[in-house]
Amino acid sequence: MRILSVDDSAATRQFIKKAVDVLGFEFLEAADGREGLEILKRENGRIDLILLDRHMPVMDGMAMLEELKADDKLRMIPVTMVTVEVERAEIQRAIACGAKNYLIKPFTQENLIGKILEGLNIAP
Repeated sequence: MRILSVDDSAATRQFIKKAVDVLGFEFLEAADGREGLEILKRENGRIDLILLDRHMPVMDGMAMLEELKADDKLRMIPVTMVTVEVERAEIQRAIACGAKNYLIKPFTQENLIGKILEGLNIAP
């Protein structure tokens, strides 16, 4: 399994990498939505799950999500939003735009692993 973390925080990406390593999956990372889309295109869409931050410079998570879901080659990749955003309207907007799941920061390694497995449709 290949997991792409798109987050402007290097510390968050490192925390996510540790969970992905525990699961024995391959980890890819990007610092913003534009870089995330470039990786997806370079990898020809061969990503099993995207963990996507909501607020980032260059291209934020919602803009990336909208581009991703508009691309026939990439739209089927499940996306879990990973953010500090707790407003119900924002969560509903992300789900309406195609996010499969939502994880609110800060989170534990256990919560993260659970959301990764859920995003991949793997029973814990």
